Amino acid sequence: MGLSNDEVGATSHELLGAQAQIWNHMFQFINSMALKCAAQLGIPDVIHNHGQPISLSELIAELNVHPSRAHFVSRLMRILVHSDFFAQHHHVHHDRDDVEEEEAVVLYSLTPTSSLLLKDGPSNTTPLVLMILDPVLTTPFHLMGAWLQMNGGDDPATIFTPFEMENGMPFWDLAAQEPRFGNLFDEAMEADSKLLGREVVEECGGVFEGLKSLVDVGGGTGTMAKAIANAFPSINCIVFDQPHVVADLQGTTHNLGFVGGDMFVEIPPANAILLKVLVSYDEESVKILKKCREAILLSKNDEGNKKIIIIDIVVGHVDNKEKMVDKKSIETQLMFDMLMMSTVTGKERSESEWKKIFLAAGFTHYNITHTFGFRSLIELYP
Repeated sequence: MGLSNDEVGATSHELLGAQAQIWNHMFQFINSMALKCAAQLGIPDVIHNHGQPISLSELIAELNVHPSRAHFVSRLMRILVHSDFFAQHHHVHHDRDDVEEEEAVVLYSLTPTSSLLLKDGPSNTTPLVLMILDPVLTTPFHLMGAWLQMNGGDDPATIFTPFEMENGMPFWDLAAQEPRFGNLFDEAMEADSKLLGREVVEECGGVFEGLKSLVDVGGGTGTMAKAIANAFPSINCIVFDQPHVVADLQGTTHNLGFVGGDMFVEIPPANAILLKVLVSYDEESVKILKKCREAILLSKNDEGNKKIIIIDIVVGHVDNKEKMVDKKSIETQLMFDMLMMSTVTGKERSESEWKKIFLAAGFTHYNITHTFGFRSLIELYP
């Protein structure tokens, strides 16, 4: 409950609670960096490869930690356990010579969260963790206050971001010109697409029924399209991206191909266009959607099954199964929006904001399925 200016007085108990909230938020970056450290050291893989819960001494022995730093590992694990990245168990060890002697040994095991960090796992998100927590992305947030006080102009196409302020060039230019960050970004997007592709095929297979062709716009190395092509052999899938991205790529199945081009000029005709994200500013997003609309209208499909498929955030959605607001997912959505504000000129949209650009691009009907945690699947019809 908010307080008016005349009601700002608070009890000592309330002030201590408020202080704890501020301190907790101040220190959230430490939680993030602890997660990054675990990913860099490969702690999830060490525990997984051990085959059973692992003791602290066994964990330290497997990690490439300098002996002088070994005693710090328990403190790292303590906060990671508190954040539910790992589970902690206490095993009572009985001395063989004297049953009266007992020693409690701390053991660590994986949780569903840390299982997503297994490098050889089917849903490895480690590359995404390392990319999002890279200084190239985190440092611009220190400039947010100064950036907000600057005159940015009225044209979204020319508004520079905190990212550009810090790095001297837009996000996409740096990703193309700086190999280290470019590779980090590509690996992160491929990892995210692998997990999302499996979920799309398993949870929303009906979305692809009746389609003969599909173009994955901005599909990168084709991870998402590969999942669809494998699950639906009758759909001819094309990955459409910038020429330098797809130049050396070839389809692994008969129904998967790669085409280079510019989505602002022309998109290959198909029954369906897939957009994994649409984070451009509104005017640019409308241009992209109009080109997608042209592509599906030019496709040959007598059944009339033509649509745009967007997998993206719908801010503030209600979970269809529980009919209740998922605060954790909404917080993730809002953080993604702040990331977009810092790095590119786009944003994450509410349903009303999505509807506005759909209508501006000439679409008359859409359907939203909230089934991917903090992301949704949108079907858009001409």
